[in-house]
Amino acid sequence: MALYHIRKYQDNDHESVVDLFSRGMEEHIPATFCHMLMLPRTLLLLLGVPLTLFLASGSWFLVLLSSLSLFVSLWLLAKYTWEKYMVTCLHTDMADITTTYLSSHDSCFWVAESGGQIVGMVAARPVEDPLLPKKQLRLYHLSVSSEHRRQGIGKAMVRTVLQFAEAQGFSEVVLTTSMLQYAALALYQGMAFQKTGESFFTNVSRLRKSPMIHFKYSLTSALEGGL
Repeated sequence: MALYHIRKYQDNDHESVVDLFSRGMEEHIPATFCHMLMLPRTLLLLLGVPLTLFLASGSWFLVLLSSLSLFVSLWLLAKYTWEKYMVTCLHTDMADITTTYLSSHDSCFWVAESGGQIVGMVAARPVEDPLLPKKQLRLYHLSVSSEHRRQGIGKAMVRTVLQFAEAQGFSEVVLTTSMLQYAALALYQGMAFQKTGESFFTNVSRLRKSPMIHFKYSLTSALEGGL
């Protein structure tokens, strides 16, 4: 028997949902920092600048100071995109979740609850584009607390969105995630989402070569093969 249950969001969940969302975003900063350290241009910078300073000044103090400054700058760059996205969400769709996601029959926000605590979340809204050939639902904000992962909660929440999309007559479910969200990438690919493209959230993302990955799930194909 599942140790959690999935239900619709309620107004008194807001503080817990924001905390879960914020912690989830912060978890991606170390992975982003490590990714940046492995880039050839970063390695060249980390080796070249201190070496140049040492050859010019002979000062180990300047070498240590420059190295520390470079690492701090890289960490701040790693934080930048995640913090920008988090602040944007908290001031837009997540500022009033009930109005954004629960005021229409074709959008929703769910939480996973375990032991009286919110341990997971996911949301969905229609894609507003009259030129689309098919009716699309966009999945947002999938997150599971670190203490409750590997229990199937993420997959169950995605299935909740897919079932909702089918019931509301959508043809496709689409989503966007970062190439640095390794667990999310594995989850979506394992559930037969198909990659449709890449883009960059900010110029900083482009600089550090960490694109956003776009996915699509065809409900028509799934229904033919059995969802």
